[in-house]
Amino acid sequence: MNRADIPFLTAMELGGLIRRREVSPVEAAEAYLERIDEVDGRLNSYITVCRDEALEAAKEAERAIAAGDYLGPLHGVPFAVKDQFWTKGVRTTGGSRILADFTPQEDATVISRLKRAGAVLLGKLNMSEFATGNSVSHPWGIPRNPWDLSRNPGTSSSGSGAATAAFLCATSLGEDTGGSIRNPANNCGLVGLRPTYGLVSRYGMLGASWSNDIAGPVSRTAEDCAATLQAIAGHDPKDRYSAKRPVDDYAGALEGDIRGLRIGVVREALYADFVQPQVRERVSEAIAALQGLGASVSEVSIPLLPYTASVNRIHIEVEAAPMHRRWLQTRPEEYDHNVRTDFLTGSVLPAQLYYKAQKLRELIRRQVFEALEGVDALALPNTSEPPPLINTKPGIFSREEAKGRMSGRRSLTGCFNLASVPALAVHCGFVTSEEGRRLPTALQLAGGPFSDGLLLKLAHIYQQSASWHTERPPI
Repeated sequence: MNRADIPFLTAMELGGLIRRREVSPVEAAEAYLERIDEVDGRLNSYITVCRDEALEAAKEAERAIAAGDYLGPLHGVPFAVKDQFWTKGVRTTGGSRILADFTPQEDATVISRLKRAGAVLLGKLNMSEFATGNSVSHPWGIPRNPWDLSRNPGTSSSGSGAATAAFLCATSLGEDTGGSIRNPANNCGLVGLRPTYGLVSRYGMLGASWSNDIAGPVSRTAEDCAATLQAIAGHDPKDRYSAKRPVDDYAGALEGDIRGLRIGVVREALYADFVQPQVRERVSEAIAALQGLGASVSEVSIPLLPYTASVNRIHIEVEAAPMHRRWLQTRPEEYDHNVRTDFLTGSVLPAQLYYKAQKLRELIRRQVFEALEGVDALALPNTSEPPPLINTKPGIFSREEAKGRMSGRRSLTGCFNLASVPALAVHCGFVTSEEGRRLPTALQLAGGPFSDGLLLKLAHIYQQSASWHTERPPI
């Protein structure tokens, strides 16, 4: 195989070639490093490229496979991670100047598990500062969308979306507090899964909101997403919130068909007045495709969904503020303007407001579970509009802008963070920007606790009937 073609394989296609020794892990790592050198200067998707470490890990994978010590489908496959996860001996910045010199002495659990599966770490990916999703300044360059360099690749796992879509890694990890895996997947034409809370260890992950954060895969296909989740899922004694349950067979769950599965379309999401007609049309077409493949479809209701963005935001700002108290006192000027404002706001919000948000969270969670009664999964838009233009102007300048940050599209994803259930975004076609640019959008699927495999199956079966995921961005 021509080495320049290697990055355009799916992770599972590449893994199969490596297993059959038709492509070597070293060839794969070199191909990705060459493409990063060629393309990433326009995208800024990486903060740190682990060139020497990747080549050494690839050589070790090659030796192990040659000796018959094959570790599984990700053995020798290059991956990259949001710079929110500790990596031993490699700086972990959280996208912030404050941690520009922080080098952990151990790997986050998700990193050690991917390495144990034989995967090869290419580097650390760009992100919104401390995973807030609101930052404007980026110390290592503004991350850009490979479908349109003037557009946002999605926050806060910006680099995870951009690098994966631009074929600068085979699969990646992001972190989702209010949609930060699903939004980059939406904006960049990928599959992104926010797993069930507790399914994936958070040990060694820089926190944004302890009650909402979860690590998960950002991949080009549901099959790649399943393999990545398989490697990182499972109980970790270092994380007191990780669930003590067996890990499902996510690759095996993709098999079969979806005849008889019941999908509930969330009325308050699909027909919301803030959802643009072209987004609604693409999502409706995807739901109809699933129905044509054998699923039954009915409407369900989550009445409080339009308010979930504000409830989610209160949790994020209040829970983040204590983690940053010392730096806010001693190094405030090093924060992005918007991030500093968020954390200072969280520092002064009254306790009764946080308490009220907790009560509302329980009501929202109850409504999500009621909507799931009688159906296997929920379907709704992942966003309300085409990927927006990159914002470079700090601050909030109107009531409408402030309202937009606490409502609208953020409610479509934040709802499931509050309910602690899994949710997935899968590319379902293209919408058109005001300038006539063709940009991705996504169907969002959500389910009950630990139904991650079912969501991946729905996405996989949908992808088998569609070709959106085979299209390449113009970069």
